[in-house]
Amino acid sequence: VQLQASGGGLVQAGGSLRLSCTASRTIAGIMAWYRQAPGKQRELVAHVTNSGSTNYADFVKGRFTISRDNAKNTVYLQMDFLKPEDTAVYYCNAFNRQTYWGQGTQVTVSS
Repeated sequence: VQLQASGGGLVQAGGSLRLSCTASRTIAGIMAWYRQAPGKQRELVAHVTNSGSTNYADFVKGRFTISRDNAKNTVYLQMDFLKPEDTAVYYCNAFNRQTYWGQGTQVTVSS
């Protein structure tokens, strides 16, 4: 399975970005977004099950929304009210008998 992420970029604090990640085949399991800032460990941002149940890290609750379109094998991350501390490389992740990672997309939030 290959995961292709897109949608990163440079935005001012308070702005919004939408990330997309499309899988090359149907994903039966959880799809998720992680992020890794320079010098820090990779951390879970949010995940969504095949049926649409979601879970968020405390630091993005109320600001980010994860969703998926199973017909398109795509997971989205709508990021609103962005903060400089959200600056990181964002990776999509999918579980389908094993774990797969996308290539990462850079999100930079300026103050």
